[in-house]
Amino acid sequence: MSQAETNPQRRMQLGLFMPNCSNAYSISTYKPDPGDWTYESNLKIALAAEAAGFDFLFPVAKWQGYGGETDYLANSLETFTWASALLANTSRIHIYSTVHVPVFHPVATAKMGATLDHIGKGRWGLNIVSGWSEHEFGMMGIDVMPHAERYQRTAAYIEILKGLWTEPPGTFNFECPWYTITNGNVRPQPTAMPHPTIANAGVSEDAKDLVSKWCDWAFISPPSVAEAPAVVADIKTRAATQQRAVQCACYPFVLWRDSAEEAERERRRVVENIDRVAVDNWARGLNIQSGSFDNFTAEMYAFGGGALPLVGTREYVAEQLKVLYDGGMDGFLMVMLDYYQDTLRFEREIMPLLREMGVPL
Repeated sequence: MSQAETNPQRRMQLGLFMPNCSNAYSISTYKPDPGDWTYESNLKIALAAEAAGFDFLFPVAKWQGYGGETDYLANSLETFTWASALLANTSRIHIYSTVHVPVFHPVATAKMGATLDHIGKGRWGLNIVSGWSEHEFGMMGIDVMPHAERYQRTAAYIEILKGLWTEPPGTFNFECPWYTITNGNVRPQPTAMPHPTIANAGVSEDAKDLVSKWCDWAFISPPSVAEAPAVVADIKTRAATQQRAVQCACYPFVLWRDSAEEAERERRRVVENIDRVAVDNWARGLNIQSGSFDNFTAEMYAFGGGALPLVGTREYVAEQLKVLYDGGMDGFLMVMLDYYQDTLRFEREIMPLLREMGVPL
């Protein structure tokens, strides 16, 4: 029996892993709309996603590019200010910011987050990243901690955020090896109850433990559709032992055409134009410091930056999304080749098929 059958209230939640950085997210010189990273384009995509009934938008936070012909992710819109503008220009869709723990003090993050919550009337959420990039943090003089210690600090970071957002202003005190909070005060506090939604990305053991204890969403990157249910079940079981419930989302690259052969040709076009220098730079940092992409190949990085490829006809893409949903996946942060046009096409061509399959959206 699928999770949809055992929990009839559960529905598939749709989102976009937004192109707020240049060349997002394939590490390839083939990109139909190279300018989709601009704010004007992001707003157009966000409005199209909201009109289609999508649930949320996620950004990636970056501070430097990765070189090569594309200088992968070199131009990037900072995600707190980005979210502020999008929240002010939308009315229903939920919008996340991404914070690197080493860069922003938790009191500053709590204050900015509370402000964004008020701008969006409870529609803002936070994706927390422990921070793995020596390449990016080196320019700030920030050292990358050992993997386990990074996640210990992130757990403290989240505990501080929740305390500042929920306890009476001026009463929250906290001390740990990384932070000392004395009479912590964030006013106004958020309107979202009990606090804004918190997500974390990663499938390392440390990441899964963190999510199960502290987060509302796990943002995961399974190497295949077949392997996804086991990862989801692991995270949800860990959360259940903490008397908590965690939802899971993955980021599939959805690419569909009228025939499977046509879709595969388009995929090959992305991969054949791989930016080898940028891929090597990206993969080197991930493999050394991340812990979540150990089994990924250069080709997998090139096609969507490690996104799960769902490539074929519209029927195939809809069926694979349903398989993932039935296996416990709650949401999808989709990567697209041509974000604006594909968002419009997804509403016309994929969502009706999902509804015909009985998937609640």
